[in-house]
Amino acid sequence: MHKLLPLILIVAGLIWGLSFSYFGFVSVREREKRATWAAFSLACVGLIAIIASAWLPVPEQYILYDLLVLVGILSLWLFFLPIGRISMGDDIPKKRFDERDIMFARWRLRTGSPEYEAYYAMHPENEASDERTRAKPGLYAPAARFANMYLFASTRASFDLIAALREAVDGPVSLDRYELPPHEMTAYLKALAGYYGALQVGVTALQPYHVYSHVGRGSGIYGEAVKLAHGFALVFTVEMASEMVAAGPKPPISMESARQYVESARIAVQLASAIRHLGYQARAHIDGNYRVIAPLVARDAGLGEIGRMGLLMTPRLGPRVRLGVVTTNAGLVPDERKPAPSVIDFCTQCKKCAQNCPSKSIPFDERREIDGALRWRVNSDTCFRYWNIVGTDCGRCMAVCPYSHPDTLAHNLVRWGIARSGAFRRAAVLLDDLFYGKKPAPHKAPEWARLP
Repeated sequence: MHKLLPLILIVAGLIWGLSFSYFGFVSVREREKRATWAAFSLACVGLIAIIASAWLPVPEQYILYDLLVLVGILSLWLFFLPIGRISMGDDIPKKRFDERDIMFARWRLRTGSPEYEAYYAMHPENEASDERTRAKPGLYAPAARFANMYLFASTRASFDLIAALREAVDGPVSLDRYELPPHEMTAYLKALAGYYGALQVGVTALQPYHVYSHVGRGSGIYGEAVKLAHGFALVFTVEMASEMVAAGPKPPISMESARQYVESARIAVQLASAIRHLGYQARAHIDGNYRVIAPLVARDAGLGEIGRMGLLMTPRLGPRVRLGVVTTNAGLVPDERKPAPSVIDFCTQCKKCAQNCPSKSIPFDERREIDGALRWRVNSDTCFRYWNIVGTDCGRCMAVCPYSHPDTLAHNLVRWGIARSGAFRRAAVLLDDLFYGKKPAPHKAPEWARLP
């Protein structure tokens, strides 16, 4: 055995060194300077230390070998310990939400208009706060803190296209109906969404709490009760580019956010139109013209969980996605929601989004019951006011979230461990701080977007 000890220690050193070297090269490609330095430093130090130990006297080699074995056994033991097994609790809202209450709807109210007077007669407690927000420079405004009119032009162009699509969310239904068994229709429409460009696709039976109670923006009459006689919802994700998200709260985040709102709108409008051509009612739900609460629909379709920052946390990209929804009366087979307590436990431990939120709008405390559902509540007033100060939709929480790292082997191995072990989740929080920092600085914009 003692003749094999040097070889065993050298192999252990090589595995250590190559693993961290691989992560170092991944970090170089991702332009993560701190992670690059940390990974290559750990690779060198560990490699030199363990390989050098192969020339230690035999008794010391046995001690080191025993330590390595002990650490391996301890790591496996900790991995499978029932740490962080938490109850999901009741996360189903008990009432419908009024779209007129969301910040995007309140922001559009104009002083003296009938809608303004009607809303603040119902909610006088919101008027002073909303006026403070309206007094700020505004989104994509020349006087905003991070104004860059070249990049803002791109953002505005994307939202112009979305506006042009808002009346295309619904339309006439073909008199000819083409029928398939529900499971075949479901499979076809999911595949069609993927063909159009969707990343993940899920189906859920439409629930009352998925649907807004009253119209707050988009087509329709402001304040009108929402009636949506559809039984099912197809919901999908599109990916936001990590290099653009990482630049938040600077303008690239808004460019990418708007670009992917365009993509989700395009896919949803196409998908809804295709369903109507098959003889079924279908409505697309896109930015500025929703009738449903997309994150709740996506969660119940099995695409993720609602995290601390109030966004959908998907298994592979975390919150770095945009959502699109199509509701329909076509008979479909819903996906089973499989609650992921690992996500809730990780968000409970991590708090990185709260630590890095420029407006301090994300809570540090535990989930609590709101509208009958257990969840975290983001202060949307202060969040949106910050947007109107800097001129962008910030996205700092999304950028620093450990789940938001690129969809690569290295990061997916970490995600795999996070999903399966409470001890690993706690270690992953510490390692993310080590490699990326507790408060990582925003990335620079891609070279082509570095304009004055």
